[in-house]
Amino acid sequence: QVQLAESGGGLVQAGGSLTLSCVASGRTFSDYAVAWFRQAPGNERGFVSATTGNGYYTRYASSVKGRFTISRDNTKSTVYLYMRNLTPEDTAVYYCATTDNRFYIGNDSNFYYTWGQGTQVTVSS
Repeated sequence: QVQLAESGGGLVQAGGSLTLSCVASGRTFSDYAVAWFRQAPGNERGFVSATTGNGYYTRYASSVKGRFTISRDNTKSTVYLYMRNLTPEDTAVYYCATTDNRFYIGNDSNFYYTWGQGTQVTVSS
């Protein structure tokens, strides 16, 4: 069973950037597709981005496409989410999650069975 830990959240001004990290421990990291979701107060958890186990394929929510970049370094068992041109609407707790289907990069949270504890991102106007 893999375990996940996010970091890198914080307070940033609108237009700024942040890079989130998701470090995994446990089984071979390349066996897992990894996704980022986010949840703002009063909202449901929503899909942000995902990458296959080998990092060759990625997917983004329309709201972040062109601003966010997902990448992974399997030698470090880490997935990154680089976020730029942040807006207050990006304020949320960001979670990383895995599925043992290394090719799944869908946006359905029910297909991801291991979740991190989340990291808060706050964007001020």
